[in-house]
Amino acid sequence: MNYEIRSIQLKDASGINAMRRMPGVFENILGIPSERLKRSEDFIQNMGPNSHQFVAVTTLDDGNEVVIGTAGLSVYENPRLRHSGSIGIMIHKDYQGMRVGTALMEALLDIADNWLMLVRVDLTVFVDNERAIQLYKNMGFEQEGVKKMGSIRNGEYVDELIMSRIRLK
Repeated sequence: MNYEIRSIQLKDASGINAMRRMPGVFENILGIPSERLKRSEDFIQNMGPNSHQFVAVTTLDDGNEVVIGTAGLSVYENPRLRHSGSIGIMIHKDYQGMRVGTALMEALLDIADNWLMLVRVDLTVFVDNERAIQLYKNMGFEQEGVKKMGSIRNGEYVDELIMSRIRLK
């Protein structure tokens, strides 16, 4: 499968919104089924200089481009935290397990390492999201702790792992 990783554009809002409401995706990203398109549009339009967001897109046989994943890096604004940032990622349910997440993570870590010189990158992930946890471990992330009852999913409180990658180079 061919796809491209590029910077996010306003035209991607609809595809991102569809993923944020997609069964098989929204349960693991803090999305909800009633989320509105305006939320994704506002997110893209209001990104500041400390936000770095990529999308993975593929072109269908009919020529239409489809967003199949997105990932972002937010550098913390507090001057005492400027050496670190936080990552978020989601992959379309039909494209999970096809290395799209790896490609997006590589793009984010390239920005973090080679352009922003970040020392610390962190994230949270549900404790039972084994596929995502393995991806993060493969990218050099280590578990730091557990955030008990960190979120709500399907009417229950769910624990989250706190993971980070420290790079002192």
